[in-house]
Amino acid sequence: MAYRLVVRRIWNLPVKDLRSPHLCAPSPALLSRSLSVAPRRSVSFSVQDHDDFTDRVINSNLPVLVDFHAQWCGPCKILGPRLEKAVAKQQGRVAMAKVDIDDHTDLAIEYGVSAVPTVIAMRGGDVIDQFVGIKDEEQLDSFVGKLIGQ
Repeated sequence: MAYRLVVRRIWNLPVKDLRSPHLCAPSPALLSRSLSVAPRRSVSFSVQDHDDFTDRVINSNLPVLVDFHAQWCGPCKILGPRLEKAVAKQQGRVAMAKVDIDDHTDLAIEYGVSAVPTVIAMRGGDVIDQFVGIKDEEQLDSFVGKLIGQ
């Protein structure tokens, strides 16, 4: 990503600046800035297989929202970003797992998913609550709040 940023900045420089002998010398402003190297925690993750689901959802210390979705599902494409936003508001108190039902049919069958999008709230490996379909942001915030005990 840093490489693309440098290339983009050079690409957008006026031609006269490219001929400058100081092009290779970093600017004082650039030297004074520090880059953040803290690892970013992801709001959500995609489940890779049944073992990954067990490790990251069933055995999770955090409550987990499990978003059963499909690539071809229009409502799923609307709900996904709303869910991620609701989970991000909780600042690490809840995780979100994404399960593509076409790739993980076994998990969909195991959890009784008959329509997408289906969202299941889990805590300690137990299903706490679930819903099918689209919800607005206020309803999602309430759903997530109930999962974490607010």
